[in-house]
Amino acid sequence: MTRRFVQIGAVSAAMAVAAGAFGAHALRARLEPRLLEVFETAARYQMYHALGLFVVAWVLAQRPASAGGVARASGWLFVAGTVLFSGSLYAMALTGLRALGAITPLGGVCFLAGWVTLAVAAARLPERGGGGHGS
Repeated sequence: MTRRFVQIGAVSAAMAVAAGAFGAHALRARLEPRLLEVFETAARYQMYHALGLFVVAWVLAQRPASAGGVARASGWLFVAGTVLFSGSLYAMALTGLRALGAITPLGGVCFLAGWVTLAVAAARLPERGGGGHGS
């Protein structure tokens, strides 16, 4: 599962970079400023959560049974959040259909739940000796 989240995170990050470049270069002259801002928000949140998937993979690589299931849930919540939040914003910006904005909060809830579950998973990791460096 660790490898899968790294792969999904890497592909999602690449897509976020491509979307950001597409928005900055191809869409700037075609979209009204507000819709371009919506598109850029989608790309930014996609990147944040692609990076979050790398953190999920790191937690899973620590191999504690007590954190694994929660960390996996966090990863899948980030994936669902990206599809729902960023996907709905991309679609809304490109089509102008504001009704798609009704989906966006569901993605936001997935993102929030993903971060909370990631915090729970991290709390379940064993403490490592750090020589007094506050590990």
